[in-house]
Amino acid sequence: MGAMALGVFVIANDITAMNVALPAIEKDFDTSVTTVQWVVNAYALVFGVLIVTGGRLADLFGRREAFFVGASVFLVASLAAAVAQTEAWLIATRAVMGIGGALMWPAVLGMTFALLPEEKAGLAGGLILGVAGVGNALGPMIGGALTEFVSWRAILFLNVPIALIAIAAVYFLIHQPRPETDDRRIDYAGIATVSLGLVTLMVALDQVVDLGWGDPRIIGSMVVALAFLFAFFRVERRAGAHALVPGDVMSNTAFTAICLAILFVSATFFSALFYIPQYLQRAADFSAFESGLGLLPFMGVFALTSFVAGPLYNRVGGRSIVTLGAACIAAGPLLLSFGVKGSGAIAGIVPGLIVLGIGVGLFYSSATTIGVTAVDESRSSLAGGIIYMFQVAGGSVGLALTTTLFASADGLIGGLHVAFRFNAAAALVGFLIVCFVVGPRVRAVSTDPSG
Repeated sequence: MGAMALGVFVIANDITAMNVALPAIEKDFDTSVTTVQWVVNAYALVFGVLIVTGGRLADLFGRREAFFVGASVFLVASLAAAVAQTEAWLIATRAVMGIGGALMWPAVLGMTFALLPEEKAGLAGGLILGVAGVGNALGPMIGGALTEFVSWRAILFLNVPIALIAIAAVYFLIHQPRPETDDRRIDYAGIATVSLGLVTLMVALDQVVDLGWGDPRIIGSMVVALAFLFAFFRVERRAGAHALVPGDVMSNTAFTAICLAILFVSATFFSALFYIPQYLQRAADFSAFESGLGLLPFMGVFALTSFVAGPLYNRVGGRSIVTLGAACIAAGPLLLSFGVKGSGAIAGIVPGLIVLGIGVGLFYSSATTIGVTAVDESRSSLAGGIIYMFQVAGGSVGLALTTTLFASADGLIGGLHVAFRFNAAAALVGFLIVCFVVGPRVRAVSTDPSG
């Protein structure tokens, strides 16, 4: 379990650590903020697009093997990014890091759930999301401190020893056999259509802020993205047993419902990570390091709650935990919308951050467990990849919509009021899906052996 935790930590820490380093990178390379934003976007885009493929490959060829390949790619690309001499070099290597992460994450999920007996599956979900929360929480602080006192390059160098330790730990401690199957055909058509569709969609969403929803390029990109995704579903129906997403996964109501719930609540998580540091830096004049510390009430509570959620899942059942989590995610941004003030006082947003942290910690760990255990064990890495893809897609779409509303409002504070209230409304839809669709079906995928 410790070996799995190291693999999760190196991915989760990197996701948030680079955000606070962007101004320093912009200054070093003398480039624009729209260009330097791709240091984060390139990683997140490739990671989100390829994670389903990574999950399927892990289930087909072995999770240990997928982890070793992914961790090696992540390590080498981190080293190359750390010595980047141009912004294009840095962005390209960050995209390669996304490939490594997309192979590692679902492999770690599959290995972790396979390590524990079925009745302890809640502990697996709690561990993964708990360590991810710790990595996410420490990311802004580690990234801010290294950027301010050493260099932003030190963030990337730090990935190297952590990845090496994780590789050694998995090699010596995890001994899970490769799946016994003679059919390891790869669904290239499925990979191509879903990847092109998601890339087109996410690039369009990234450009919405600058171009607007009515721009012909945005509309055209959306049409192309939907065409590729429609083609993906047609391809999958014909692919049969070797489809990238097999029919038994696509037709599983409990699994698809939890994915939809994740889609709607994820805007809040992404918006908090994006807008709270901006609020603290622009309204309260915080430094990059101080704004990273300002996220601690949210990310710290998220991490702690994720660890608690595992035992609670096994004790009281997934239905109660996932419902309470979704309710808190809906309430958190509403509290934040009332807490942001022109003075930039951090005290006003702490209650909202704490409630949101509790919600994220309870919801994502229990939702991951519900989703992964809803499908056959041989599909667990794929299920984990799909779940995370919905989280990234929901966050990307939600953040694009939130940013549009923020930009159309009057000033920073007015924009934050509108943004967080929109997040609360979107999360409420996810809460209703949990209450009326996911909840009644949790018993059917319960990890209680007596149930």
